[in-house]
Amino acid sequence: MAGRTDIDFAAEGLVDDLEGEAREARLGLLRQLSDEGVPLAELREAVAAGHLTLLPVERAIAGDGERYSAREIAELSGVDLELLRRLRAALGVPYGDDDEKNAGEADLHAALRTRAIIDSGLPADALLQSARTVGMATARVAEANRELVVRNLTGPGDNERDLANRLAAVAEALLPLVDEHLVYAFRINLLEQVKRDVIGAADLAGGGIGGAVERSICFADLVEFTSLGEEIAPEELGEVAGRFEELVSGIAAAPVRLVKTIGDGAMLVSAEAEPLVEAALDLVAAAAAEGDQFPLLRAGIATGPTLPQSGDYYGRSVNLASRITGIARPGSVLVDTPTREAAGESFAYSFAGERRLKGIDARTKLFRVRRG
Repeated sequence: MAGRTDIDFAAEGLVDDLEGEAREARLGLLRQLSDEGVPLAELREAVAAGHLTLLPVERAIAGDGERYSAREIAELSGVDLELLRRLRAALGVPYGDDDEKNAGEADLHAALRTRAIIDSGLPADALLQSARTVGMATARVAEANRELVVRNLTGPGDNERDLANRLAAVAEALLPLVDEHLVYAFRINLLEQVKRDVIGAADLAGGGIGGAVERSICFADLVEFTSLGEEIAPEELGEVAGRFEELVSGIAAAPVRLVKTIGDGAMLVSAEAEPLVEAALDLVAAAAAEGDQFPLLRAGIATGPTLPQSGDYYGRSVNLASRITGIARPGSVLVDTPTREAAGESFAYSFAGERRLKGIDARTKLFRVRRG
């Protein structure tokens, strides 16, 4: 639908706070968006909210076409409205008013896929659990790409129209590439985990596929990260956390897998203890090599049965690894007896005492590990 080019945007009060080049740039952007079919009411709302510059990129990402309310999508897809709202919230971007037409064709197609998945027999609870995991993961991917775009495509002197069109152009070029990259990353990771984590000889022999598995679990965290936040600016603290994620991601390589980062900490898992111990030692050394301005790192590792679920791991060994990390000295890696036995003689060990750890039902013998 063609927009109205005869709207007096100045009379509508949409450029009251601007003058000179900035005023002309906004008028040009308003005319452009109006010609593309954006209603005057939506333009008013965008100006009032301070995100007029984002309208073109929002349209590029969400797509043009028919707009739907959550209620309409539920009716058209056959998915219960309450379940639809819960699934959307699990992905991290909940619907607003059920009757507000703020959803597009992509949302309808997603609901239709959901209907097909439910019809295939997958329980709604399992679908919600999966949606939460996907939501957390893709939110991080989206944040990383947002920073990539914003940091590299904005600068002093930008006007609203030029910046808006530049962001929209990059989004249109980036989206197909990101879509393909996400599918590729998902496929290779799923294949690797199916091979290593899901179907093993022991599982088949016992008749239980995807149940409890023997794994080595490592937690690593930055020492005194919280107190560091009282000494440096928030953006510097963010840089430290970002660098920590880079170090962990760079060191995690098959069979060691990075499960998640948690602010100043990270969780890694491996079907083999030796490479996980090696990775923990590398990570501690890498943090130390960052210099005096970077916090020291400590790590704890435990080995035993764990339950993989929705990309995470649960069980006594997971809790134990977390507790061991909490008492490890800065710059050290501390392991339990099963980890020492599984990792073998490639490392040097020193007895670090027998401790009773919170939430653990028995005293635990601990060993400080170094390279042999």
